[in-house]
Amino acid sequence: MVDRLWLAKALADVRDAVARIREVLPADADAFARDRTAREVVVLNLFVALQHCLSVATHWLAEQRLDVPAGYRDVLLALGDRGALPLELAARLAAASGLRNLIANRYGVLDWNRIHAIASTRTGDLLWFCDEIERLPGAP
Repeated sequence: MVDRLWLAKALADVRDAVARIREVLPADADAFARDRTAREVVVLNLFVALQHCLSVATHWLAEQRLDVPAGYRDVLLALGDRGALPLELAARLAAASGLRNLIANRYGVLDWNRIHAIASTRTGDLLWFCDEIERLPGAP
């Protein structure tokens, strides 16, 4: 049975992380590259949001008694394959799981222009994920 309280909190945390990114992200990539505080807030919140999406995806697969793939990318693709997410969204989030890994393991080599581009154009995918998960049976 889905832990509705946990799920509601995880989705609220994703939405909060996206809001925080949008609050601090400069419109200009050069300004972002120069602003250490903005970079740190954006990167942390991208990581948090992506990690929560991955946790929710893993939880959903396990609750459905489906095989849970070992890799983050495959976990998100499995949600698309099972109809829990639109295939387009599953593919985009699967690609974003690589960013989560890069942030976790190689923070010192992040490309600030790429991070700015992602934060400027892809945070809507995280909100879309929340909306789709809330449509599933048993969601809060």
